[in-house]
Amino acid sequence: MEKSYSFLLCIIIISHLAPPPTVVAQPLSTNSRWIVNESGRRVKLACVNWVTHLEVAVAEGLSKQPVDVISKKIVDMGFNCVRLTWPLFLFTNDSLASLTVRQSFKNLGLLESIAGLQANNPSIVDLPLISAYQVVVGSLAKYKVMIILDNHISKPGWCCSSYDGNGFFGDIYFDPKLWVIGLTKVATMFNGTSNVVGMSLRNELRGPKQNVNDWYRYMQQGAEAVHAANPDLLVILSGLSFDKDLSFLQKTPVNLTFSGKLVFEVHRYGFTDGEDWASGNPNKVCGRITNDIMSRGGFVLDKGYPLFVSEFGIDLRGTNVNDNRYFNCFLGLAAELDFDWALWTLAGSYYLREGSVGLEEFYGVLTWNWCEPRNLSFLQRISIMQSPFRGPGYTESRPHKLIFHPMTGLCVRRVSLFQPLELGPCSESDPWGYTTGKTLTVEGTYFCLQAEKLGKPAKLGLFCTDDSSKWEIISDSRMHLSSKLKDGSNVCLDVDSNNVIITNTCKCLNNDSSCDPASQWFKITDSTRGTATKSDFQSTSFLYFLAKKLFASYI
Repeated sequence: MEKSYSFLLCIIIISHLAPPPTVVAQPLSTNSRWIVNESGRRVKLACVNWVTHLEVAVAEGLSKQPVDVISKKIVDMGFNCVRLTWPLFLFTNDSLASLTVRQSFKNLGLLESIAGLQANNPSIVDLPLISAYQVVVGSLAKYKVMIILDNHISKPGWCCSSYDGNGFFGDIYFDPKLWVIGLTKVATMFNGTSNVVGMSLRNELRGPKQNVNDWYRYMQQGAEAVHAANPDLLVILSGLSFDKDLSFLQKTPVNLTFSGKLVFEVHRYGFTDGEDWASGNPNKVCGRITNDIMSRGGFVLDKGYPLFVSEFGIDLRGTNVNDNRYFNCFLGLAAELDFDWALWTLAGSYYLREGSVGLEEFYGVLTWNWCEPRNLSFLQRISIMQSPFRGPGYTESRPHKLIFHPMTGLCVRRVSLFQPLELGPCSESDPWGYTTGKTLTVEGTYFCLQAEKLGKPAKLGLFCTDDSSKWEIISDSRMHLSSKLKDGSNVCLDVDSNNVIITNTCKCLNNDSSCDPASQWFKITDSTRGTATKSDFQSTSFLYFLAKKLFASYI
């Protein structure tokens, strides 16, 4: 009875989320910086990482929930894709590959997990480890979830250290020849599996042996091997220095015999830069790190390749200042660039991680028992990123701007002409324009955004030539929108506790590290998404325009 109630509770908690439609998997390719399907329409990878590379070499969570329940949760939370990790030795070491799931757990002393597996996934307990991996792929296929197969490490275990023997070609556990054999075997195994759409060749290359020449030599070999074994797959290449650095591509492109399949990946976390976010001024840190991301990875978009940010994430308890500040900046960049991504991580807990049994993962979107989302507001916040802002085939609306608020994941919208502007779902936002004169206008109307009084709601007005109608993008973060009041004082767009758009004194423009400007960070984002029609507003705008003309002729 208790188990049934718990299962029902999981369904109730997750099912209220409104995910975008699942994508029917099919061979994907690239069109310049976009990933597209066979009809040429953009497919945005909005993935979550599902760990399968630790010592047990079994997908995490199967002792807590049935595999199909987990697959359905992934869809219910709005993800259309899984980055499914795998250790090289699972497919190249016969003694490991021949183990059954039960034996793998028993060898590690995880008897309680075996009992959980028998309760939740009895059909996999006595399967070979490779077959258990295929069962997970098949379960995700049932729910039309795309899969990126990620060779995370060679020897099963937690990743990553510069000195763990798995970091770079030639390390003790990283034989390039064996790696190519493993890539070929996995690509061949899933040839014809339509929801397996790509392979990430190696996670977080690193360590004292890393060098650019060997990167080109072996990554090109690996790419050719995967494409030869399974030409339907996207081939995803990671960079150096824990997948932070692709800057060498600025001078020398990858040389492959095939085209239309190449994607590059990078990683970025708050801790990538130590405690800089918590100890520094958030505007300055955001500007510096955004520039670093662009110069070492983001530039590939301008060179005509898709960018897959295959790992990012935060402590979902919400108490980590460093993570919280980083993520406000990261979401602004994600909206601006509209790249493909994979969140770290699905796991609410691990069977065994670094010697700890049942360790809870606070970066996990699911709780320890893999039942409910750890942080619903976080899922609602990233939901805006789970669908494309633009790209081939996305022409529901004419090109326009959205005024995106990273701290909430919402956009500036108006409910009616006589109510203040507020934050709301971006799907309900009006289309905005940002003119060369730096006015923010509601497209299809004569209205512009205006600053009126300090601490008071911003308004829509018709007289759009004074300073209160001009919005400069200021600060190192490039996310403050600043205007002038009639008395000449500078103000910034802000949000009050009721999500009403107001103007306030601009925050954190000096070197102060104790302040947090997140409520004032807005990103003006390009979009061709369909937006809510406001026919009543359009007609009201026209009436106001007539009134303005009549008033002008009268005087």
